[in-house]
Amino acid sequence: MLKRFFLLSGMGISLILVWFAVSNYRASRAIAEENLLGLAHSLAAVIEGIAVRDPSLRSLAEFHTTDIAFFALIDGAGRYRFHTNADLVGTSTDVDRFIAVLRNKTATASRVTLGTGEKAYEFCSPLYVPGETLALCLTLHTYRSDAVVRRAEFNTAVIFALLVAGWVLLAILYRFSLREEHHKMEMERRERLAQLGEMGAMLAHEIRNPLAGIKGYAQIIGKKPLDPRNAGFAQSIVKETLRLESLVSDLLAYAGNDSSLMVPIELHDLVDGAVSFIRHEAEAQHVTVMCECSEGVQVSGNRDKLGQVLLNLMKNAVQSMPDGGTLRLHGEKSGKSVTITVSDSGHGIAAEDMNRIFEPFFTTKARGTGLGLALCKKIVEEHKGKIHIESTPGKGTTVTLVLPGVKGQGKGGSQS
Repeated sequence: MLKRFFLLSGMGISLILVWFAVSNYRASRAIAEENLLGLAHSLAAVIEGIAVRDPSLRSLAEFHTTDIAFFALIDGAGRYRFHTNADLVGTSTDVDRFIAVLRNKTATASRVTLGTGEKAYEFCSPLYVPGETLALCLTLHTYRSDAVVRRAEFNTAVIFALLVAGWVLLAILYRFSLREEHHKMEMERRERLAQLGEMGAMLAHEIRNPLAGIKGYAQIIGKKPLDPRNAGFAQSIVKETLRLESLVSDLLAYAGNDSSLMVPIELHDLVDGAVSFIRHEAEAQHVTVMCECSEGVQVSGNRDKLGQVLLNLMKNAVQSMPDGGTLRLHGEKSGKSVTITVSDSGHGIAAEDMNRIFEPFFTTKARGTGLGLALCKKIVEEHKGKIHIESTPGKGTTVTLVLPGVKGQGKGGSQS
């Protein structure tokens, strides 16, 4: 979409530049003609003034400008009364357009080619002197006026050259960007395959251990079906089976993309519900659970999934305090969001492990699946929220959840 926008923008700018260049070139010709016509009228007025003051027309021989190639005055009989080439004075001319100026009393202007091959501008108009009307034929050089056209032609050529160079450069950059994009996609594909291979190896390891235990216990029971120890072996089989079932459930939850309907949930009820599941395990390990949640605060989400997140975080916290400690939960409204913190006084997380804690199957526990925190991050992000972990080895860990709130909430406090 962004590439299409830039492409259309580039085409639009190019069309505007082309239109500007062509319009400027066309206008330059009209400007050049207007400049020549204005100059011709000015010079004709000067020549007429000199001719009126000096009926003998001798003073005209001293009138010279760099713009005039030559000029002449022709009488009604078709004879040159004056010419910048003195040898032509008194001779006759058979040029019809000169005679037509006297007959029609109108001025004419046109481009002509001189005998030298030069392109010139010819202006003919009636010239009124005392007692008669003459025809003024004024031929001008076009160097200065045509400079406007030449400048416009140069500018047009430069614009077209820049446009061509720009589009060629754009095509090269586009090709390189495509190659880079393809290379990036290939690298991402290889990285996904590598991750998939790593996850498959770890998953196989996690499944092989319980299966080996189940197989061993089943073989013992098969060989000695009446052995009184079989009850304990059966319990071990059930335990390993439950572990496999938990692993499969976590995998399905992590791989799934459940877009459940988000509903308002009372924060206090959500936290109390999660604490009720962990309280027995916490008391068995001499862990004190302390909750402080604002009354009337609601969070928008799926109750089961958010409860699973809190339960996973609290289990991790309790397991990090094998010798007892304190587990604190705090929830409050923060602007348009709801912030929940889960803190413990456990052994913390090593600095070298902080960058990998959300990776699937990464765990520092002897019998962990490594899917707990990865699943928590996935659920939180599905709720348009954020999860952040801070930990100091030997002092404890604090997990902060920021989730979307519900409008119109109040503030209060409750402690349990």
